[in-house]
Amino acid sequence: MTKKKIASFDLDQTLLDHGSYRIPDSALEALERLREEFYIVLSTGRDMDNYYSRPYRDLVKPDAIIHLNGTKITVGDELIYEHQMDKRLLKALFEYADRNGYAVGVTIGDQDFYLHPEVVEQMDRERWGQCDRRFCDPWSLLDGTVRTLAYVGREAGALDMEKQFPELKFLMFAGKRGADVVEQEASKGKGLLRLCRYYGISEKDTVAFGDSMNDYEILQTAGLGIAMGNAIQELKDVADYVTTDVAEDGIWNACRHFGLFR
Repeated sequence: MTKKKIASFDLDQTLLDHGSYRIPDSALEALERLREEFYIVLSTGRDMDNYYSRPYRDLVKPDAIIHLNGTKITVGDELIYEHQMDKRLLKALFEYADRNGYAVGVTIGDQDFYLHPEVVEQMDRERWGQCDRRFCDPWSLLDGTVRTLAYVGREAGALDMEKQFPELKFLMFAGKRGADVVEQEASKGKGLLRLCRYYGISEKDTVAFGDSMNDYEILQTAGLGIAMGNAIQELKDVADYVTTDVAEDGIWNACRHFGLFR
């Protein structure tokens, strides 16, 4: 059945509650009801095809995914767009991050490629009590395909690197303990526009939910941009509507407020 609308959802702290590491039942019910009229899209800084993201991908069952902040877009099993980071820029960033002790890298498939993995391991243990990552040589990324990166650490490190590399955006997570690292031209918002063209849908007929700075552009692009109650203030300021927290049925409450499903 051809649908005429798109509903886009960030994963972490929008659909996925980091307090319980579960997607609330009310959010899953909202997704099922929305499917009658909406294409369901996951729009995230993650690569939803990697090992720790696949369970959530399979649970949500999206029609399409904007991975890695718009640098990879899939519709079902079809790759419809990808963008690779400039290799010279990647090398310069790695050299600077390595010298300054910054944990920068990416998870590809079942492997984690990070400079200063000890920082990532410490952060994981603080958040989850364990670290099960499969760390590999991050310098090998210089010979491979890199679409986007992640920074794990405090905001000061992100601000320092952003100053040194104006070609990049360091989009802080809501918890301010890391950031997505993407080239200036990349965004979830542009990913949404590509899916609108693919499906033949106007951006006016789209709704997007998010909580952190990598959702800033997609909330501005969508016909209706909704920030979670737990979102950072900068996102709330540009949203059309602020719903309740992820743990307080935020997705369901916003859908009911706007009558998005029967």
